[in-house]
Amino acid sequence: MAQNDPDIVPEGVDLDHPNPARIYDWYLGGTTNWAIDREFGAKAVETFPMVRTLARVGREFLGRGVQHIANQGVTQFLDLGSGVPTVGNVHEIADSVNPDSRCVYVDNEPVAIAHSQVLLERQGDPTRHAALHGDLRKVDEIWENALDTGVLNPTQPMGLILSGVLYFFGPDDDPHGIVARYRDLLPSGSYILISHMTVDGVPEEGEIKREEVRKQYERSSSRLFVRSREEFTRFFDGFELVDPGVVWVPEWRPEERPSPATEEYRENPPASSAFAALGRKP
Repeated sequence: MAQNDPDIVPEGVDLDHPNPARIYDWYLGGTTNWAIDREFGAKAVETFPMVRTLARVGREFLGRGVQHIANQGVTQFLDLGSGVPTVGNVHEIADSVNPDSRCVYVDNEPVAIAHSQVLLERQGDPTRHAALHGDLRKVDEIWENALDTGVLNPTQPMGLILSGVLYFFGPDDDPHGIVARYRDLLPSGSYILISHMTVDGVPEEGEIKREEVRKQYERSSSRLFVRSREEFTRFFDGFELVDPGVVWVPEWRPEERPSPATEEYRENPPASSAFAALGRKP
């Protein structure tokens, strides 16, 4: 598939700075990105070649998590920081378990939402799927707008997805307070699925290269904030951690869904540099 036409830019798309959603799309082999994103991604890969594989590892975790939640009977999902539609979208995985599942995508990148809407118009169901442009930090506004779509039922358990997004928010954003507010809004029986970058327990080998990639992001429009295992676990306060608890991303139920990139980290999970967990609201 051809890359985006540089002369056709959706309204609101910033081409002065590389964008995390579009860079991630490029890592995964997608086409919803522009030259500035590809240039940034190429530099990151040159610095730390495994960054593209790590992106796929994160995507595979998302797929396993959504499938597991759906297998517990949950039929509706709110995906925050959903990014650009690519292989293994939440609604597709949920629909494979239950054809009546529902999903609302939320992202602050206009091109991500524009492409999500196109995908849903072609392959989705407007009564079951929606995509919203919004800032996940504005919790009550996001929650209200998501419910206004008519897709989600606030009285029934929900799967809240925060995969690979919270590390773009620093202390001044109060990410733990943001997640706590979402936890309060979720009905009993809901799940929250999170993955997050870390340097806590990561092998020293390769750390210099990983740090350089983080500095590259810092020089762009999106700084990365790594967190410790303790800080990550706090995101699940008041929720019951689903087995196996807080683990490295490749260790989270790899047997539940084919995950070829994840297999590359079977012998050295800490090298994935990210924690993963699923929590359930009592």
